[in-house]
Amino acid sequence: LIRTGWQDVMIEMMVDVLSEYATEETPESISLLVKDCVDRLTGKQTIYQMIRLAEEVKKRGGKPEDPLQYKRRYHDRLMNKIAERRESLRSGRRDPDDFLMPGSRHFLKKLCEAGLSLYLASGTDLEYVREEAELLQIADFFDERIYAAVDRVEDFSKAQVLEQIFSKHALQGPELLSFGDGYVEILNTKQVGGIAIGVASDEFRPGRTNEWKRNRLIQAGADLVIPGFSEQEELLSFLLSPEYV
Repeated sequence: LIRTGWQDVMIEMMVDVLSEYATEETPESISLLVKDCVDRLTGKQTIYQMIRLAEEVKKRGGKPEDPLQYKRRYHDRLMNKIAERRESLRSGRRDPDDFLMPGSRHFLKKLCEAGLSLYLASGTDLEYVREEAELLQIADFFDERIYAAVDRVEDFSKAQVLEQIFSKHALQGPELLSFGDGYVEILNTKQVGGIAIGVASDEFRPGRTNEWKRNRLIQAGADLVIPGFSEQEELLSFLLSPEYV
């Protein structure tokens, strides 16, 4: 939850860029277009949203910046918005659990105790994912198994991470269990025959269901959709039971 509100930051930045070009579009129509773009690409590397931004600039007769430059502009805005959150963790003024979905830490412990190898994959840039995993004191659950976006887009995708996991552990499809709140990771998991748990939580009211997100995750093929980890004992009992496996 360190990055709660990132969508608003990205949408505002993209609307500002597109509004520089003279068209007959209203600010409202540009905002709707941008919101749809951000929603559809959530879960993929940030650069894909910036590539789409560059395409929209070109459509309007403009000369777009390099998508990497757009990404840096977005990161600058986001880092400014969440700087106090990060600093409060770094200084110890806030507890890491204040920025985790309720029950997350206990759930990670339970997964480890069940003998599962945990991987973290994110569309956010790797340097930030590693840093924030340390700030949240969850990095040890994953050891070196943290994967995230890099500047060369072809060097990372969540689908590639899943391929590596299957290859390294010689897995069968249902031996992979994934949790995510994005369309992409749910879709990728189902494409390889894994079990996908959608987390449709409202980031501003953790533990409550975001209905739009819930419907989106169902469309992606989620096997189960949960609002959070408040019923984790029942969930783990179900997922790890011999009858289910």
